[in-house]
Amino acid sequence: MRGNYSWKFYLSIGLMVALLLSSVIGCSTAKPASPPSAQSPTEQTYPVVQAKQRFKIATTTSLYDTGLWYYLEPIFEKKYNVEMDIVYAGTGIALEYGRRGDVDAVIVHDRAAEDKFISEGYGINRRYFAYNYFLIAGPSSDPAGIKGLSATDAFKKIAEEGKKNPGKVKFVSRGDNSGTHSKEKIIWSKAGYKYEDIQKSGKWYIEAGKGMGPCLLMASEQGAYILADISTFLAFKGKLNLVTLVEADPLFLNVYAAIAINPEKIKTAKIDMANNFINWLISPEVQKILGTYGVAEYGRSLFFPASDGKCKQEGCPTVEEYTKPVP
Repeated sequence: MRGNYSWKFYLSIGLMVALLLSSVIGCSTAKPASPPSAQSPTEQTYPVVQAKQRFKIATTTSLYDTGLWYYLEPIFEKKYNVEMDIVYAGTGIALEYGRRGDVDAVIVHDRAAEDKFISEGYGINRRYFAYNYFLIAGPSSDPAGIKGLSATDAFKKIAEEGKKNPGKVKFVSRGDNSGTHSKEKIIWSKAGYKYEDIQKSGKWYIEAGKGMGPCLLMASEQGAYILADISTFLAFKGKLNLVTLVEADPLFLNVYAAIAINPEKIKTAKIDMANNFINWLISPEVQKILGTYGVAEYGRSLFFPASDGKCKQEGCPTVEEYTKPVP
């Protein structure tokens, strides 16, 4: 009885093992399931993301030093889905970037240099979009006695007193071929001096080779006079031991122009985006911004919009001529 049971028991165990082995072998030889049809994960799972177009401009330092471009840049980028690369430089250097094809548009403030740039074929579609004024600032002690004089008379006094007493009377020049530097040269010429003679006239005349903001800080440290645009002066006023001494002279008008790089001269220039940019600057949207920028902080706007029609002094174009949209 016990032997019979044992034989049947082992036989059943053997049959079970055989069935299990058959099952395992069958599974190992089964044909694998077909893989899903190949599809691009980009097309199936993720939206196509297009790289933003890069748009490069060179702009005068005053628009940087006043913080204006920090305000305007993200607005333009969002409106046109573009990534802006902005180089801050004096007008002379900015125009050189344009000649080399390093940028697609320039913002400058030197009418004579602009005219030359355009006549050479590098620039097209110039539009004036803003203006402000220069001033002469200096120490409150006013050692040269220029307060209230005209621009040319003030320069004469600074030069005369500087030559006599260079330790006490100094003048800091941008010395960088910027729009401000060009305006300085014009004033020296109208005051009866050759600029080359001024450069060689003594230690009182300091050529900094820097932007407007750094030059204002240098003049403050040196107790020197300086020609500055009023916008940058106001933006830096809290850091300066300088006061405004000469204003309200027709020579002090300072007009800002935007110019597209000519694609016939520079093949890589992005003319469509440059024209979008220029039209945007003269649009009611941006002109309104320019008319109010700085009021909360300084009690007055740092710039005047060209569309206000008041820019009619020497060197300032008509509103109709330069604020009409680019075709």
